[in-house]
Amino acid sequence: MERGFRDRDFIQTVEGFLFCVIGSVHPVDRIISYLKYVPDEEGLWFKGGKRFNRVMRYYTMLDLIGTFNFLEKYPEYLYDSDVMGIRISAVPLSRILVHFKPEEKIWEIANSDRLDHLQSKALNLALMISDESGVPLEYFGVTGSILLDIHQPFSDIDLTVYGVENSMRVKEALKQIYSSNRFGVRRFNDEEAREWCLNKSKMYPLTYGEAKTLLDRKWNRGVFRETMFSIHPVKLERDIEEGYGDKIFRFEGMIRVEAAVTGDSEADFMPSIYTVEDVKVLEGPSVKDIREIVSYEGLYGGLAGKGEEIVAYGKLERVTDLRRNEEYYRILIGSQEARGRDYIKPLL
Repeated sequence: MERGFRDRDFIQTVEGFLFCVIGSVHPVDRIISYLKYVPDEEGLWFKGGKRFNRVMRYYTMLDLIGTFNFLEKYPEYLYDSDVMGIRISAVPLSRILVHFKPEEKIWEIANSDRLDHLQSKALNLALMISDESGVPLEYFGVTGSILLDIHQPFSDIDLTVYGVENSMRVKEALKQIYSSNRFGVRRFNDEEAREWCLNKSKMYPLTYGEAKTLLDRKWNRGVFRETMFSIHPVKLERDIEEGYGDKIFRFEGMIRVEAAVTGDSEADFMPSIYTVEDVKVLEGPSVKDIREIVSYEGLYGGLAGKGEEIVAYGKLERVTDLRRNEEYYRILIGSQEARGRDYIKPLL
C-alpha cells in the first residue's frame, strides 16, 4: 500500500513551520498535526544558519491550545472538523513543503560516515533493539529533532517502530533488555524517576504516587548510555481499518467512570484505545453502552491491560459508526473541553 502520513512524521510548511503528525487517519486534503517549531533567530534548535523555537514546549492540552492561539494569524492551518465536532490544527496538502519520514532518516544515518554523537547513539540503539527483537531495521525510524536535523547535545532520542506485530516484538524485547541490564540500556534511576514524577504531578491531575505507578508501567521510556529515549509504536497502512469520516463524534458532557478493560491491543498506539465493560458512572450523564476509553494524551498509553480495572475522567462522546449503522459511546482523554483535567488511572 502507498505510504501515507503516519503518526510522528513531521511536515514543513511554506512558512518554515514544523508540524508533528498526529495519528495515521486524516482528511483527504489536509493532515492532522500540531505545531511544534517555528523559525526564530534566537531559537535553541538549529541547523547551520536556520534556528527554530519550540512553540509547544510540553505535550499537554493547554500547550496545544496555545499553538491554536499562535495559528490564529495563519487561519489556513485551523480546521473545523465536522467529523470530530471541534476545531483542530491540520495542514492543507497545498501548504506542505517537506514531508519528513522517520524510516528514511534512520537509513540516511545508517549509510552516513559523518555522524555526530547523538545520531550515532540513536542508530546504535535502533540496531541493538532490532537485533534483540528480530524486527528488521527498515521498520524503525527516528523522529523529533534528530529527524529534522535540528537536534542539540541535550536532545533526547525518539524512535518509531512500524507495524502492530513488530511493535509487540519490540515491547517484549525491551522488557527483557531492561531486566538483563545489558547494552547500556536501563530504566530511570531514582533521581530521574523522582524528577519525572514530580514534573507529571505538576502538569497533570496526578499525585506523585500515581505518576510513579504510570512510570513503572512505561516500557517505551528509558535511558541509553545516559541519554533518555522513547519508542513510539506506529501503525502501517495495512494495520489501519477505518478512514476519516467512517465515524462521527459528538460531545455529550464530561464524565467520570470505573470500568474493566477487556482489550488493550491498541493501547500503545496513537490514539490509545481501551475497550471496556462493566462501566460504572461515578459522575456525569447516566448513559449505557460505553465501549471505549480513548486517549490522545500519550501519558496514558499502555498503562492498563486486559482484566484490569481503571478509573477515567474525560469527554463523553456519542459515536455514530456509519459503516455498521450503529451508535455507542466512548470517553475521550486529551480533549479541549477538559483543558488538562482528564485522566486514566489504574485501580490498584
